[in-house]
Amino acid sequence: MATFEIIMPKLGESVIEATITKWLKAPGDVINEDDALVEIATDKVDSEIPSPVEGKLIKLLFNEGDVVAVGTPIAVISLDGDDAVAETAVESTKYEPIATEIATPSVNENIETVANESGSGKFYSPLVKSIAKEENISQKELDSIQGSGKEGRVTKDDVMTFLKTRSTQPTAIPEAKAPEAATPKAAAPRIEAPKVTTESGDQIVEMDRMRRLIADHMVMSKHVSPHVTSFIDVDVTNIVNWRNKVKDSFQKREGEKITFTPIFFEAAAKALKDFPQVNASVDGYNIILRKNINIGMATALPNGNLIVPVIKNVDEKNLLGITKSVNDLAKRARANKLQPDEIQGGTFTITNFGSFDSLTGTPIINQPQVAILAVGAIRKQPAVLETAFGDVIAIRHIMILALAYDHRVVDGALGGMYLKKMKEMLENFDPNREV
Repeated sequence: MATFEIIMPKLGESVIEATITKWLKAPGDVINEDDALVEIATDKVDSEIPSPVEGKLIKLLFNEGDVVAVGTPIAVISLDGDDAVAETAVESTKYEPIATEIATPSVNENIETVANESGSGKFYSPLVKSIAKEENISQKELDSIQGSGKEGRVTKDDVMTFLKTRSTQPTAIPEAKAPEAATPKAAAPRIEAPKVTTESGDQIVEMDRMRRLIADHMVMSKHVSPHVTSFIDVDVTNIVNWRNKVKDSFQKREGEKITFTPIFFEAAAKALKDFPQVNASVDGYNIILRKNINIGMATALPNGNLIVPVIKNVDEKNLLGITKSVNDLAKRARANKLQPDEIQGGTFTITNFGSFDSLTGTPIINQPQVAILAVGAIRKQPAVLETAFGDVIAIRHIMILALAYDHRVVDGALGGMYLKKMKEMLENFDPNREV
């Protein structure tokens, strides 16, 4: 009998494993080529694995909830349709996860490095290792955590629970020096969430996996970066008039809409070229100025969650190319069709509060970036214009830009200069521009 093994695919440069969240087919089902077989999840994105062949599904090698290494077989398909060996149970043979190191930014070189597999023989996922690095959890402490995952594996929730109950914060291993009287260090204060009580009629809704990731990421960002937000208003009348003029012909020619978003992306990228310190990351006391300008686009999903697909090398694309990238990523994000690589590598982020008629807001930085730009609603407002015949009041289209930045490396002057550059480019937009 000819068979074909379905392999857990490579899901991105830094992704070495994924969790099987739901089998979409059962043993005995007839499979067509490109049929979705299983839903999987990484710490980056959820996606489906399609079948590259047609036949009959005869064996599942893992259960829902299992964590599987990239390159591992997860199911078997009979190519000649023989169902004599169809099984509903997972095969007894277990595949060991691939212990592959990935590069992670250093947090404190004096803290003991957490390997994929510790001296105790325990395996730790890249996400768990990353949290351990950020929170200065030593290998000894990590080995002491009781895992609640498959076969006792330590999960992210286990680590977060450990941090909440941790009695003292570890200190860095000191450099060798002459003996001297020990000076006791005060333990860093722990921040604990208030106890929440429920009342009759309250409904308790457990966060789904994506909302948990968002919640943890937002708390981490506020903990890591001192946030400051600067605002500026922009007269975008030229842009509004230009879009009204070209939108019908553009849709007829290209088969898709043109929105204001690509124009904001183009201007943001040009401003980042002028102010590279805003297109950066922080590693300890080192500032990493990014060569590439990869802008993330915060996208609201139908279920209320948020995802940030990334347009790579925005500065190298023309307005038409940016428009097609924006439309494609937004469409596939809402259909849960993004690949892990498409939400990684961002160096700057734009979020559009205006799509929900909000005037402005104070967004949270998408770590490890140092800034995020919020675009507010475009409104008609009376404005004072300078003319050759004196000042006049006219109705103009006004929008507020808000830039939240990491005050460790971006000061108010730099943030203000970046916003001023954005204002100049948007207000001087060519109303006769071809696209």
